[in-house]
Amino acid sequence: MLIEQMDGGTLVLTMNQPARRNALAMEMRERMLAAFDRIEADASVRAVVINGAGGHFCAGGDISGMDATEFSAGRTRFRMTHRLVRAIIESSKPVVAAVDGWAAGAGVGLALCCDTVVAATDARFVTPFGRIGLVADFALWHTLPRRVGEGRARQMLLTAEPVDAATAERWGLVDHLVPPGTTLEKALERAAKLAEAAPLTTAMTKAVLARGLAETLEWERTVQATMFTTEDHAEGKAAFLGKRAPQFKGV
Repeated sequence: MLIEQMDGGTLVLTMNQPARRNALAMEMRERMLAAFDRIEADASVRAVVINGAGGHFCAGGDISGMDATEFSAGRTRFRMTHRLVRAIIESSKPVVAAVDGWAAGAGVGLALCCDTVVAATDARFVTPFGRIGLVADFALWHTLPRRVGEGRARQMLLTAEPVDAATAERWGLVDHLVPPGTTLEKALERAAKLAEAAPLTTAMTKAVLARGLAETLEWERTVQATMFTTEDHAEGKAAFLGKRAPQFKGV
């Protein structure tokens, strides 16, 4: 499910569930969190690259596994997820995302938790939370406006329209655009470059840039836990799994 491979001083984490477009099921999140816990304590790892197998980065959350229907269960669900978010954003090591194909929902959030985003020219980014009666999560309230500005973040979150790679680069969502099939090569190159900096410099810089994260995640946890209990979320999930248009009522 999660493949770990060293390349020099860089650890490559490959999400390996191509049949599900590397959806962030809870098991995938748990394994990635365990990996980052080890990475933080391992001085031989100077940088990290996250990518996806099978031609896509990540389809986002596992909708079939969204079974929290009570407020407390929703908040519990986010306890571990937010540990992963903080482990990536607050890691003392530089982290690079290598994005091929689709990055959707929490998959966009995962990419933006990273310090550098490398994407193929055919990559696509979409944040379709509203289609299943939810608000954005996986720290997108912290990362997305900082990347693209509030106006563009507003459009991405409210319309759920896909953003192509060229637009993503122009907006600042993507740092480096490369031909398909070369994202990992470029990501490894950028990771090696980032690893040249003094480790404490990198750690302190990332710590400053992470200010405000904890407060945003607490808001996200409370609001999304509430959204899980709504009829619209139940309808959105049923519509998605049934491959039909949802009929929302605002309740």
